[in-house]
Amino acid sequence: MTVPIGERADRLQGYRGPARELLDRYAIGVWSEVEIVNDEGSSFCGVVLPRSETADDLHIVVKLFNGYNVGIAADRVVSARETGYRKAVYKIPEKEFPFDPRKPNVTLLGTGGTIASRLDYRTGAVIPAFTPGELYGAVPELADIANLTTKKLFGVFSENMGPEQYKALAVAIGEEIARGVDGIVVGHGTDTMAHTGAILSFMVQESPVPIVLVGSQRSSDRPSSDAALNLMNAVRTASECDIAEVMLCMFGPTSDNYDLLHRGTRCRKMHSSYRSTFRTVGATPLATVSRYANASGSHFTYLTDDFLKRDKARVPRITPVFEEKVTIQYYYPNFNPDIVDGLADMGYRGLVIAGTGLGHVNKPLYPAIRRAVRAGMTVVMTVQTLWGFVQMYVYDTGRDLLDLGIIPLDNMLPETAYMKLAWVLGQTDDPARIREMMTTPVNHEITPREPHNGYLILQGGLPEVDAFVQRHWK
Repeated sequence: MTVPIGERADRLQGYRGPARELLDRYAIGVWSEVEIVNDEGSSFCGVVLPRSETADDLHIVVKLFNGYNVGIAADRVVSARETGYRKAVYKIPEKEFPFDPRKPNVTLLGTGGTIASRLDYRTGAVIPAFTPGELYGAVPELADIANLTTKKLFGVFSENMGPEQYKALAVAIGEEIARGVDGIVVGHGTDTMAHTGAILSFMVQESPVPIVLVGSQRSSDRPSSDAALNLMNAVRTASECDIAEVMLCMFGPTSDNYDLLHRGTRCRKMHSSYRSTFRTVGATPLATVSRYANASGSHFTYLTDDFLKRDKARVPRITPVFEEKVTIQYYYPNFNPDIVDGLADMGYRGLVIAGTGLGHVNKPLYPAIRRAVRAGMTVVMTVQTLWGFVQMYVYDTGRDLLDLGIIPLDNMLPETAYMKLAWVLGQTDDPARIREMMTTPVNHEITPREPHNGYLILQGGLPEVDAFVQRHWK
């Protein structure tokens, strides 16, 4: 359908300069279905999208019919024609889940993030938009797994999650457990999902059912989106899995084979864009989960038996507290003592240090740390290597730091230590009690040892690594 010129003029928003001149020349506009040929003879067929208001004026953006977006340089276009018109539909209608008394009952708590997002063509950014109910409109297969109740708690990117949201989320989880649900899914942005997994592991203990955080690395409008598969596997985990802990459910390999279930206290986002971005550190994942059943009829392959098992009769302990005057500092050479003094002067009650090697900092910091500890600040030590343990009895540096009052936290991840310290300081200011709580594991945040086959960091480019990758890459 060709749109009249007058109406087309209203569909050039965001375009200016050479890009706008190109659209005018060929009488096309935003939402036009087009076929564009460039000076190399390449043909691009798709829908013209609005241009980001902060973008340059040299390109037009087309969503190809295969689902990908592409920018086309205006000065390289040799021909363009409108083949139709397709106005964008942003909103997916919400659909009420069908109820089947034979299926488990799962609650999906929405917080925002890419798994519940759409592309904002005005700015070119991905923004929270879908309510949890809309997710069913996008992924109807969910109804084959469970009866899903959806509740939208927040609509924020994960970087905007904080103490207010953590406490509200813990309370909401407690309420759903009290209602008798069989499992809980939390839709969450991936950037700080591991942080939320850690704090919920402390705020919600002895859960009778699985609590599964899930997100996606790629938004739902992209063909390579992992949103639907992650969500289906998370709901299946909440419905059927025997692990009643706080877990993260995200892609395992780069392909669509299965998701991994990571323990909330031992997980970290390790790549900014890979779909298989999450890794269990200092341990192994709890299980794999697939949309297809294996030979034994289960969708799960358990990788350990050391976990809290599902038990609907168990009563959880909900402790939604968080001391905000806690910080984490990554030590580096020339880390100046005035940073520690400044934190103490500002009333910070807790400091997590990600130290070098076995848990070290330079000697100029010693007086500042001593002053901070004497002023009532709790200072704990983790390792920035992520893998490995704090070992403060090996070198005199470590012994000196122990004498200053620093608390070593073995192989606790720095982010997990931050969350635990904030949770502990929300309950007590007694130094002995703080030390006891920080060094006593709640949910495997400290482990006796690391698996012999856990630390596998392969260096790309080496012949033996390339040979291994060629055998296993799909």
